[in-house]
Amino acid sequence: MIEAVIERIRSLQLGFAQAEQSLHEAARSGAGFADFGDESYLAGLRTLLEAYDREARLTPTGRAMVTQELIGILRNRLAVQRALAERPAVLEAEIRRPIFVLGLPRTGTTALHHLLGQDPANQVLEFWLAASPRPRPPRETWPGEPAFQEAERFLEAMYEADPSLKAIHLMTADGPEECRHLLQQTFTDDTFECNATIPSYAAWYARQDMRPSYARHRDVLKLVGSTTPKRRWVLKYPAHMRHLSALLHIYPDACIVQTHRDPARVLPSLSSLITGWRGLYEDAPDARAIASWQLELWASTLEHAMAVRRAQDPGRFFDLHFREVVVDPVGAVGRMYAHFGLELDEKAERRLRAWHAANPQGKHGEHRYSAGEFGLTPGRMAERFAAYRQHFGVEQETAA
Repeated sequence: MIEAVIERIRSLQLGFAQAEQSLHEAARSGAGFADFGDESYLAGLRTLLEAYDREARLTPTGRAMVTQELIGILRNRLAVQRALAERPAVLEAEIRRPIFVLGLPRTGTTALHHLLGQDPANQVLEFWLAASPRPRPPRETWPGEPAFQEAERFLEAMYEADPSLKAIHLMTADGPEECRHLLQQTFTDDTFECNATIPSYAAWYARQDMRPSYARHRDVLKLVGSTTPKRRWVLKYPAHMRHLSALLHIYPDACIVQTHRDPARVLPSLSSLITGWRGLYEDAPDARAIASWQLELWASTLEHAMAVRRAQDPGRFFDLHFREVVVDPVGAVGRMYAHFGLELDEKAERRLRAWHAANPQGKHGEHRYSAGEFGLTPGRMAERFAAYRQHFGVEQETAA
């Protein structure tokens, strides 16, 4: 059905907005369920479809990828609605004291997320369950799950298309994933604007009240974790920094870990990552325009987060500098646990140390880039992030 929709859009030269009904029909095909739930998601979907038509520079491959992704998101929304209708008691569960790992991308958040996932007291959102939410089945059954196999094929194809992405950001079907997939179900997520040139959608997204999106996020987590309700959630996604107030509204007892690093070392790497992702969808992405956008986006995001934090109990936050994650990650986790009154027992500590030993920095290659190719001068970055660096005592790093 997905292939038929892609071919229909191509052969009839349909715009994405014209194909809205076909996208929904493809999502319903074979589902045995037709209720997508609260129709508020349509505002984001329609804004996105119109932006793809008017502004995006998608290649034929990019258009096919976008079509598949949109149908996949709608299918996931439908599947979640069905599962919650069949298991309404799932929503009565509470998510207590989840740990959110936030901070600028490229500041050690991924390593920390993987490390925390080694503690048996914790649960993470695995890639395959983020991409196809359902109650988490027993681990030994995963290889036989069609959704797990599909996730493995997707990641293999992505890294085959651009092998350098593995050194930038490694994902595995059974490993922890950012919870962007859950926000996509309301079509309010950074991924869309990172993968295509769609400024009208970006402007719409920036104005949204994200509390309904995080309410959906929470409900999907309840569904996935319904088979392991006593384990503590550990979640990671840098984009949560943009919506910290909404996140804390929905998760009022959340433990927030914010990682820090000199933005001048982060922005070129992040710009390279997004340019690489976008290159899978569009021809010749404008690396300098992407870098300028990311510079302003993350400077304003950090300023917003600083303002939100000033109105909160400082005990809810733990600040962790990149060098601590690199030099003594297990010790950093121990200090973080102590700050939040959590226990790191001997078994968990052994598992953390074993994972760290088996996954040294640069295991999957080095990410090579230069600030100059993105038009990011040291002076420009230092000036825009001066308030952030001063507030958190973030030291300037010398170039590698």
